[in-house]
Parts: sequence; structure tokens; C-alpha cells
Amino acid sequence: MNEKMIANKISGLSSKEVEERLKNGQNNKMVDENAATTSSIIRQNIFTYFNLIFAIISLLLLIAGSFKSLTFLPVIIINIIIGITQQLRSKKVLDQLNVISKSSYQVIRDGKYQSVPIDELVLDDIILLDEGRQIPADATLVDGKVAVNESLLTGEEDEIEKVIGSDLKSGSSIISGKCLAKLTAVGNDSYAAKLTQKAKEVKHKKTDMIRAIEGIIKFAGIIIIPIGITLFSQSLFLNHKTFSDSIVSTVGALIGMIPEGLYLLVTVALAVSAMKLARKKVLLHDMKSIESLARVDILCVDKTGTITANKMTVTDLILPEHVNQADLTANQEILSKYINTIPDSNITMLALREYFTSKEAFKNAEATPFSSKVKYSQIKTENTTYRLGAPDILLSQEKLAINQTKLTQYASDGKRILVLVEMTKDNAVPLLFVAIRNDIRANAKEIFSFFNENDVAIKVISGDNTLTVSKIANQAGILDSENYIDASTLKTKEDIEKAALSHTIFGRVTPEQKKDLVLALKKNKYKVAMTGDGVNDILAMKEADCSIAMGSGSEAARQAAQVVLLDSDFSRMKDIVSQGRQIINNITRSATLFLYKNIFSMLLAIFSIITIFTYPLAPTQVSLISMFNIGVPAFLLSLETNTAKKNQNFLKKTILTALPASLTSFSAIACLVVFGQLFDIPQNDIGIASTYLLAIVGFLILRNVSRPLNKYKISIFITCFAGFIICCLIPPLRSLFMLNEFSNESMVLCLIFALAEVTVMRTLTFLFENVTNCLSKCRLAIQKLFAD
Repeated sequence: MNEKMIANKISGLSSKEVEERLKNGQNNKMVDENAATTSSIIRQNIFTYFNLIFAIISLLLLIAGSFKSLTFLPVIIINIIIGITQQLRSKKVLDQLNVISKSSYQVIRDGKYQSVPIDELVLDDIILLDEGRQIPADATLVDGKVAVNESLLTGEEDEIEKVIGSDLKSGSSIISGKCLAKLTAVGNDSYAAKLTQKAKEVKHKKTDMIRAIEGIIKFAGIIIIPIGITLFSQSLFLNHKTFSDSIVSTVGALIGMIPEGLYLLVTVALAVSAMKLARKKVLLHDMKSIESLARVDILCVDKTGTITANKMTVTDLILPEHVNQADLTANQEILSKYINTIPDSNITMLALREYFTSKEAFKNAEATPFSSKVKYSQIKTENTTYRLGAPDILLSQEKLAINQTKLTQYASDGKRILVLVEMTKDNAVPLLFVAIRNDIRANAKEIFSFFNENDVAIKVISGDNTLTVSKIANQAGILDSENYIDASTLKTKEDIEKAALSHTIFGRVTPEQKKDLVLALKKNKYKVAMTGDGVNDILAMKEADCSIAMGSGSEAARQAAQVVLLDSDFSRMKDIVSQGRQIINNITRSATLFLYKNIFSMLLAIFSIITIFTYPLAPTQVSLISMFNIGVPAFLLSLETNTAKKNQNFLKKTILTALPASLTSFSAIACLVVFGQLFDIPQNDIGIASTYLLAIVGFLILRNVSRPLNKYKISIFITCFAGFIICCLIPPLRSLFMLNEFSNESMVLCLIFALAEVTVMRTLTFLFENVTNCLSKCRLAIQKLFAD
């Protein structure tokens, strides 16, 4: 289909008609109500549930006249400002990247082709669609013929042939061929709007860490209401404290139970990572996909466009056995006409057109574009039928066996072999073999070496010849690349499941089999990432825990992926994995510090309710602990480079690490409160002693989560410890944090409890670590027993 000829007979819309449609809002801009805007980011950070709680608490403290207890407010305000600033910075970078990555389409306007961005297409536009393109809006085919994949709409991988008059649904993808289509529904009126929403449901799966953090926050948000009401009522009516004292003691408990900085820490960490990756031309459709990729056990890659560069070169033309040398020229001419007649525009066809410079095509021929389903294309002339595709698909076993030695020689060098055949009544007669080289990406060995060292297994899943794929994988440094299998021999789901676990290289894989391989790996509890650049990869990408598309790949693949490597540089995967692991590891440590305070506060609040004791800690004292034991160290630790792979359950890991410290602080302070009641120790002294005891365990757990120690972590520890000591020694700060008037007797008592705390903390930590390790070994042994 000649584009100049088309432009001559179809003029498309005029500039005036386009302008009218743009004024009437008949463009292809889809309004995403969930997209983050500046105002929505500000609202999301200010109008939160916990900020409402803090506002109510602040109001009550103002009414009670306890202004010193408002020391937590600057921290909350700073947290809000940091959250807004970082998310806005991230949004700015990502918006710039989205503009760069925005698709454009060839459109006929005023009788000639123009390149128009996807959201500036208008109703009734005539657009050119070819292989790999995603249909941007509902349309009717007006010229040409294409094969379409509607898997993103229907979930089925069947290729549907579309001819003049056929409807094209937005969100579908062109598998092969080329056509002109008239847009019949654009923007939010088209299927694309629904598709985008549906795609987001797939892409925005919540990760384990995010689910766990949201669970912690929801639990805290629910439980503080009844505890707060009970503590206040008890203090006012049972303990006969004043309204002011009741408010202060209740707020002290609630402040400790609110994980105010935890979700902010995660949001900021994800936003900063997304911004860093954006500067390296990595576009994240979903920021949380960083965590998914960091936890990956198996990375599934296609050969073309991932291991190899997105360009092919014809290296050899090979005559089949029993074909005379005199026929070489004639057969070359047939192939040259063939490639100028077929509408395909994939990289294989581009390589052939670069090699054969003649522009002569078959006349009055019927062309059937290449299909990944049958793995060949076809042209019917008046006299005969030709096909171009894989030898093992087109040739009979007899003819394949005759030429096998010759073909294996080229396949062993990692070259791809195509065959041009003439279809006879009984058989396919080979006319010419073509050897095509697909060079390994320059940094392929380096990146696969990185994954090997980081315990990520590689599976190569390709539609190409199995031996060729194996050799290329070997050249790229993929381990166990000799362990290959031809997927055409896998007939059942059970065969695919067995092969998925036992083989590394898969050749002759259909799109449906790619999806089944991913599902088989997930069924066996592996975290799976899938890379792809073509429409045939989409089904597998949708099922993977994390999907990655190449920027040079098809529009459909880029839209379906969570992560897009805009410059198609596969080495960027190292940056993504490293960023993700840094987030997981550092947030796990930081979350442990937050949970230490939250669990302790909840236990002490429940203890105070049961024993009808007044909660010993004032809000300002809790704020001091939050600052130097949790907030500052958690933020600084989140900045450290930490890329070790850890597969532990986030919630289990954080709770089990925090529990020894929480139980130690709770038991020490609960005993101190009882002791104080028995021996009439002033309430003020109990509060100061409780602050010191809480801080001592806080520094102990900070040391534990910082292991193994290095200069950076030691400097954090020293900075936070020095900050706490300064606040305890300088009179104005001591007064602000209510640490004045501490009697010598109470100080001695505090030291005795502190020594006991250190012993209890060490003992509980030792017990928890050993019991956890023992249970893990038992679980693994039981699993192995049942597996055998």
C-alpha cells in the first residue's frame, strides 16, 4: 500500500474542520480523574485522617492551655511540607517525561500526511496504522487490510483480520499489515477510556509492603478512637484529674500510637526514586512497581529487542539443496518483489528491504501479513503462492532434513533463518534461505551478570528458532543457556508447568504459551517480571508481577507495561532493581522504629486502662523520642544505598524486630508506674524517668536495625544521641520537653531500671531471633517433606 497514492485519493480533514472539532472538545484527550495534579497532591498531604486527629488534639490542648504539649506540631508541618515538595518535584520530572514519550500518529489532513500527538487527534481524522501500533480511538477501516489483536479488550490472543468497513476498537493493536482508518469516537467516548481504567487496575496492584503499611495505619486509625475516649474518661472521672491534665495524658498516649511519618516516608521514598529513574529515561506508570521488580525471583525476557539490539542485518543468502546456482538470481528477484509487496514493517522486513534495494513489487497480488500465530506471511499472485517464514514451520520433515546441516551451521552462530517457499499442490518448495544477524546489545553481558550475582534467574522466552535463541543467550552470558526446549512440543498446561521449572530457554513460543509460562512460575510462588517490546508479549506482561517494555517497542506494549525503558537501554534494569531494593530495605528498617513506638504506646495505654493508672508520658516527651529515636534516624537511614535482596515478609519482619524493644520498654515503664504508685513518687518524676527509659531502648533498637554498622550509620547514631543529650541538658529545651525537677532518688531508680532494660532487651532479641530462625527451618523442612 503506497502512502503517496493513498494521500492523493483521500484528502482527510481540512485545517478549518480540525480547528472546529478542537473547539468543540472532539479531540482524543482522555481526562484521567485519578491523575495527580498540584492541587490534589496538596490536598492528599494536608487533608488526611491523621492530620484531622492532630488538628483535634491541638485544639483540645489549646483549650486545656497546655501549649508546651504542642511540640509535635512543627514535626507534622515539616512532614507535610516535605511530602508536598518531593511529590511536586517528582510530578514535574514525570510530566516532562510523559511529554517526551507521548505517541504521535501519521494523519492525513489537507491532503497530506502530518505527525499529530495522540491527544490532538480529532473526530473523523484519517490516520495511518501499521504493525505494532495501538489503535488510539474507535475507528472504521477505510483502506488496506490488517490483522488485529484485541487481547487487551477480550483477554484472547486470537488475531482478527480487518478489511475495508471493519470496526477497529481503541486499545486493540495492529499485529501486521497497514491501513487507513477514520476515527469514529475519540477521548472519553471511546473504548480507550475504559481500557485505560482497566489497565490501571492491572498495573496498580498493591505490593506486599504497601498493603502491610496501609494495614498498620488503618489499625492504628481505628484503635486510637476507643482508647482515647476511654483514657480521657478514666482520667477525668475515675482518677479525678483536671480537664487539662486528662487531655495531656490522653494526648501523650495517642501521639505515641499514631504512625504519622510512616506513610509519608514511603510516599517520599517512592516519589524520589521515580524522579531519579525518570532522569535516566525510565518511565514508571506505577511508582509501586519499583518494589515489585526489586522482589523479583525470575526475569522473563524476549530475545529480540531485549537481549539483542532492535535492528537486524541480512548476512547471507543460501540456496537450498537440489536448487541450481543458476536459479539464485531469479529467486532473489522473487524475494525482492515479495518484500516490496507485503505490508509488514517489523525489524526483519526492514532488514530485508535494506538489503534488497529494488522497489519493484508484484502486481495484482493478494498479500497476507506476517502472523505470530502461524509464523509466516503469504502472497498470492495470478500464477502461484509464496510464503516467507521459519523453515521448521513451512518445510516438510523431508525437505527440512535435507537442508538441516546447512541450517544448523548458521543457527549455531546465533543467526535467524528465514525461508522463501513456493506452494505447490502437495508441498512447499524452498527457493531461498536468508540468514539474519541480530547483534547482542553492548551491555547485555554486564546486566545479566548483575542478575546472576543478585539471585535473579533468567528465562528467555522467544518465538524464534530454539537453537538460535540458545546460542544468543549463551553469547549474552545467561546461565544454563544450553537447557532449551521447543515450546511447540508442549501440548498441555501440565507440560508447560513442568518445562517452566526445568528449562531456561524457550523457543517457538506462542503468545498464549508466554502467558502460561508466567502463570506457571507464579503458581510455584515465584515473583516474576516480564520484559517485552511487541504485541505478542502483552498477555504475559499483564500476568507478571512487574512488566517492562522497551521504548523502541510497540505502542501497545508500552501502554500495557508498568515500567518503560524509554531509551531501550536494558542496563537501566540495574538502576530500577537497586532503587527498589533500597526502598524495601530502608523502609523495613525505618518502619521497625515507628512500630516500636506504636506497639509500646498501645500496650501502655491498654495497661493504663486496665490498672486505672494515669498515662505517664506527656505529648512533648513523646515528641522528643519521636524526633531522635524515630523520625530523624528513619529519614537518614532511608537515604543509604542498600541493595541486598531480602525475601522476608515485610509485616512479619518489622513486627518481630520491633516486639523485643516494645515489650522491654512497656514492661520497664509499667513496673516503674506501679513502683511509683506504691512509693508515692511524683507523677512528674515518673514521666521524666519513662522518657529516659523509652529513649534508652530506642537507641538500642536503632543500633540493632542499623547492623552491620558502617561510618554512615555510626554518624547517624552519634548525631541522634547527641541531639537527645543536648535537649536533656540545655535548660530552655529541658523545660520545653518537661524534663525539669528530676529528684536524685528518681534518677537512681531510673538507672536501676535502665540496666534491667538492657538485659531484658538483649535476652528478648536473642530469643525472638532464634525462635524465628528455628520456626523458619521447621517450615522449610515440612515443605520439603511434602514436596518429596
